[in-house]
Amino acid sequence: MAATSLSVSPNPSFTTTTSRNPSPSLLTPKNLKFPTTATSPFPAKSVTTPHLSQTTTPRAAFSTRASPAASDAPATTFHGLCYVVGDNIDTDQIIPAEYLTLVPSNPSEYEKLGSYALCGLPATYSTRFVEPNETKSKFSIVIGGANFGCGSSREHAPVALGAAGVAAVVAESYARIFFRNSVATGEVYPLESETRICEECKTGDVVSIELSESRLMNHTTGKEYVMKPIGDAGPVIRAGGIFAYAREAGMIPTLSVSYGEQMTYIGKIPPVRLHVPDLFD
Repeated sequence: MAATSLSVSPNPSFTTTTSRNPSPSLLTPKNLKFPTTATSPFPAKSVTTPHLSQTTTPRAAFSTRASPAASDAPATTFHGLCYVVGDNIDTDQIIPAEYLTLVPSNPSEYEKLGSYALCGLPATYSTRFVEPNETKSKFSIVIGGANFGCGSSREHAPVALGAAGVAAVVAESYARIFFRNSVATGEVYPLESETRICEECKTGDVVSIELSESRLMNHTTGKEYVMKPIGDAGPVIRAGGIFAYAREAGMIPTLSVSYGEQMTYIGKIPPVRLHVPDLFD
């Protein structure tokens, strides 16, 4: 049986690699590191596959924001104050490199990332995106111009915005790596506008976004704008990122068993063929 692995290539697409004759060592990949039970105070136990339960991780591994309950209807409308920026907002302006040592999977550091979101903007932006000593922004929607998220490829950029409470970014265009990271992490919706909304909206305007209708309404000015549909990226972001989406769709089985506070990954996972739609063309 062929074993297939999923990897994210530098190009904006997903690729798979296949090994025709997998060795037994591939049943437990060497490049994965799991907590050891060598020093566990609990006695060794023999666990077979029937005792294992399949679990779903709600968000990407480095995200700590809780996903909606399964019974909740998916959010299709965002409403709040907007923060307007111009063209070529790069990732160093979104989250400066000095804060990349913060680990998003740590809840307290995830909050700190939010407090530094967009702190790299030049002094010409007189209104701060996040007030001093705060971790959340009062602006839940960011409106930008062309080439939003350009610069270095850092997943911390969309994560910082999400940690600050941003639900969506609406820009004329995106750097592809920022768009990919937004979808992969599930932190924010990267929406594209048909026109330069950044020239018609002002920071502090009250706006609403209707995802299902690809529409943005500025309640302060009374104007309405058409956006490009989010397409297949929508369900991935709503699930909490690419890995959460794959688990939700049954593409990635996760088998785990808990002994006290230790989690040990056990069992033989059958090879699976993953099919993820190309979201970035």
